[in-house]
Amino acid sequence: MLNTLRLSQFRCYPSLCWELPAEGALLLGDNAQGKTSLLEAICFALTLHSPRTTRLDRLAQHGCSSFGISLDTTEGKRRVRWRDRHLELSWQGLECRDYADYLREAPPVTWLGNGDIALVRGAAEERRAYLDFLGAQWHPAYREALPAYRKALRSRNALLRHPRRNRAALRSFDELLCRHGSIITELRRRLLELIQPHISDHHSGISQGRELVELHYRPSTELPLDAALARCFDEDERLGFTTLGPHRDDFCLMIGGVEAALFASEGQQRTLATAMRLAEASLLEAETGQAAVLLIDDVFGELDPGRRRSLLERLPAGAQVFITTTHLNWLGADEPPLPVMPIRGAQLGN
Repeated sequence: MLNTLRLSQFRCYPSLCWELPAEGALLLGDNAQGKTSLLEAICFALTLHSPRTTRLDRLAQHGCSSFGISLDTTEGKRRVRWRDRHLELSWQGLECRDYADYLREAPPVTWLGNGDIALVRGAAEERRAYLDFLGAQWHPAYREALPAYRKALRSRNALLRHPRRNRAALRSFDELLCRHGSIITELRRRLLELIQPHISDHHSGISQGRELVELHYRPSTELPLDAALARCFDEDERLGFTTLGPHRDDFCLMIGGVEAALFASEGQQRTLATAMRLAEASLLEAETGQAAVLLIDDVFGELDPGRRRSLLERLPAGAQVFITTTHLNWLGADEPPLPVMPIRGAQLGN
């Protein structure tokens, strides 16, 4: 369970100390008051990933060159410090050697946001990010292979763009890409098999329907990765980047036997995207034995009353849930599901 969040120069917060309610909280306030930044800080402290940006300098308060996050949990204390363009990490008072060391034993996290519909109808990179965010929390081998693959990919692409590139050096990075890429591909396939029944269950629960949901992995090549890299070597040199590999893979979502991105209504797409996020939480709890922390960013105003009610009913029992909203009108006559915490200009209200 998460107990206390402390921030220093993070986003709009020069400093903050927040005692987190055991069941979570409903963060209420106007736009641009800092509600989403609190969810983002929790997410980053537990996953070293921001759902809003890939640039760490943008997490620092405007005009600042560093930021800090401290998160106390019942299992121990996590500390993140970014300065000099470098992350300093500690867990239970001990400095961590790498990301994988820090992320070990972290409770799983699920983020639901308005932009989740892009998981269904957006570009392939949205679905790859979904798999990577989930996979890194699910399996230690995924956690280790993903950054190693990305590092080798950046190095290979840089060499491909260099006017005096060395083919022997390029082929050495091919070996690294094959080694780590094959692990990522295998684990992604397993992950899709594991999560499909969870998505189907949540989808039918929210929509009150019985449409079959299917997920099909779409690799960028059917060849073994070493053979694919060899075949496209000249083309990669010409273009200046690596054209095949897990960084170009995708997966297809089907509802009732048709592709959801092409034939589903917007309501069906939103329901499917929500089911995908809830499936993260139920899968991770089943695989890790820990209830996920749910971070829900202003989604209830976009759902009709029936889907809204179904979503609230399907939130995992015992999970800490943090919800942001600009108003409580969507509740109707119902009581708020969590303690209400007003947010006013990067200040926690009473």
